[in-house]
Amino acid sequence: MPLLEFIRYHQHLTGTKTGCNEGDCGACTILIGELVDEELRYRSYTSCLAALANANGKHVVTIEGLNKESKPGDTDESTLNAVQQVLYEESATQCGFCTPGFVVSLAGFCLSEKEATSKNAIAAIDGNICRCTGYKSIERAACRVAGLVEKRSMSSSIDFLTETNIIPGYFKDIKKRLMEMRPLHGNVSQASNKTWLLGGGTDLYVQKHGEIKDADVRILERNQPGQNIIIHNNQCFISPQTTVTDLLESTVMNQYFPLLQQHVKLVSSTQIRNMATIAGNFVNASPIGDFTIFFLALDAQLVLANNVSQRTIALRSFYKGYKKIDKHADEHIDNIYFELPAAGNLFSFEKVSKRAHLDIASVNSAIQLSLKNNIITSAAIAAGGVGPVPAYLEKSSEFLVGHKPGQKIIRELLIIVQSEIAPISDARGSADYKRLLLNQLLKAHFLTLFPGLALG
Repeated sequence: MPLLEFIRYHQHLTGTKTGCNEGDCGACTILIGELVDEELRYRSYTSCLAALANANGKHVVTIEGLNKESKPGDTDESTLNAVQQVLYEESATQCGFCTPGFVVSLAGFCLSEKEATSKNAIAAIDGNICRCTGYKSIERAACRVAGLVEKRSMSSSIDFLTETNIIPGYFKDIKKRLMEMRPLHGNVSQASNKTWLLGGGTDLYVQKHGEIKDADVRILERNQPGQNIIIHNNQCFISPQTTVTDLLESTVMNQYFPLLQQHVKLVSSTQIRNMATIAGNFVNASPIGDFTIFFLALDAQLVLANNVSQRTIALRSFYKGYKKIDKHADEHIDNIYFELPAAGNLFSFEKVSKRAHLDIASVNSAIQLSLKNNIITSAAIAAGGVGPVPAYLEKSSEFLVGHKPGQKIIRELLIIVQSEIAPISDARGSADYKRLLLNQLLKAHFLTLFPGLALG
């Protein structure tokens, strides 16, 4: 059962709204509080795509759980918390349907460790859509919320937030209560070939909601953050339940991919990034899976396992046709790894969609280059949205080796690229448009990696 259904129809907390049921609108946003390295951490989730079982041992916060604790004689206005009060004063609501999601997302920002800036406050509501108010008043409110928490100290964050009426006082007891009710954990190895393994659910609940409802589902348990991404012998190992946010917050990933923050901003929304797993992105087998394309360019390897054995397969060999993957019914992704880029390696990811953010790609692309004396010694180009499967462009990648980046070589590269792709016309654009778009994204890679390059 999705957490949203349990909240509304079993707990009768109807402030959390049913909107798109695809994780796009943010009207169903909640906060999930969990113990991470013995500290309490809150993140925003879209409850329409979250499994009820994923709430095991966690604090689920709906809009009702953020309301100010009322006292006899209080008026409606006097029971607003500080975030609600700011939205009210800035006229940042009309019909009110989306407002609970904005309040919850902003409360999540206040509870986070992010710096108290207007930019971060606005980023926290990037997964919330308002259809009637207009965003300027909401942005003004978000900036004021950032001002409310400027003096917050992370060592006493809960105390500060309760004293300033941003969250109610009962939050002070949550850490203790969660420590007293530590959950039992399942074991993936017990899964059979009829078992569905569920990580974040952000793809499965959209595409196969009806099938999941009565299926034998096992939850893919989350590791503590320090166990999700591990370096060993110059290889980076990523656990299958690693989320996009885990990647974003990883010191290792940011060290080796300096543009990671910029890349991830193009992917989904804060709520979905907090839930969606990297292995889920691979197994979903979408031709435009953002992190599939990202890791194709890194030549990532997948360790597939069942109850008795395991095998390793290159991500580049994983896709056999549209939504067809080289994985047996009783197998799951047990690990993901890739060679860490050598010093001086260059990497870039680009994506274009109908909306600049919170949208699936029309075309996306990633490239990794190694250079010596300004000569390309190895290259890997991946592209999505230009064929039935996420594409590794082998001929194009091989062509670049031995060449110096320049206008002539790029023109020749684009001719080879066009011979390796087979886009179709669909809701995200015509085939001709996608061909043109990939050319532009490849040029963007080179302009990003070689800022002084003249492409004409």
